[in-house]
Amino acid sequence: MNLADSHCHLIYKGLGEQQPEVLARAREAGVVAMLNISTREREWDEVIAVAEREADVWASVGIHPHEADEHPDVDAAKLVEKARHPRVVGIGETGLDYYYDHSDRDRQRASFRAHIAACRETQLPLIVHTRDAEADTAEILRDEMGKGAFPGVIHCFTASREFSEIALGLGFYISISGIVTFKNAKDLQDTAAQLPLDRLLIETDAPFLAPVPHRGKTGEPAFVADTCRFLAQLRGEDPEALAEATRANFHRLFSKTLG
Repeated sequence: MNLADSHCHLIYKGLGEQQPEVLARAREAGVVAMLNISTREREWDEVIAVAEREADVWASVGIHPHEADEHPDVDAAKLVEKARHPRVVGIGETGLDYYYDHSDRDRQRASFRAHIAACRETQLPLIVHTRDAEADTAEILRDEMGKGAFPGVIHCFTASREFSEIALGLGFYISISGIVTFKNAKDLQDTAAQLPLDRLLIETDAPFLAPVPHRGKTGEPAFVADTCRFLAQLRGEDPEALAEATRANFHRLFSKTLG
């Protein structure tokens, strides 16, 4: 299989200490592209350094909603400036998380809009995290799209079928993580089975959310192959074909990876 892991955290604990081995296992599993995601400003240089060193790894710059309170000075201009680096191909992850509420909700919303402004200026894809915040996420995306179009993806999708239709209607891609393999993910499985193939991505969110049969282990990019096989069976598709389609979608969305 030729796979793309559209969202992983290669510098995080559990992966960063054994990064060469993690990357080797990913490549052995057929992973040919990985997007190394940042969530705090202090991570940006290290995330980019991995992408500079590894030809099949790219980087994002962004502030996770959990970190919004700690980054009041990260505005669109700062994101745009950092995104000029040739290995930075996306903006985020950003968005809204009302489940944990680690940051003030107004601050989360302001940070989310700053990221969108940076995407609109750069035309790099927006990488969206949303949890227990569907209504506000949809409202902001619709409002901002009205100011000028920008590409994007809903990462680690766990939201409702209705939200998937809103995101697709705005031109977004939807990325499915190992959560889809969990026994209690019936609603997500039903939604994932119906997503259009040309808007579908697969991710690990490593080191988190290891799919079956790796539950309880540290997630890593190699496991995207397990999620692909499960998703293919769920959708009645050939795993090789699904891997190729989602890899092509990855490069179409993150078009800077083709440069």
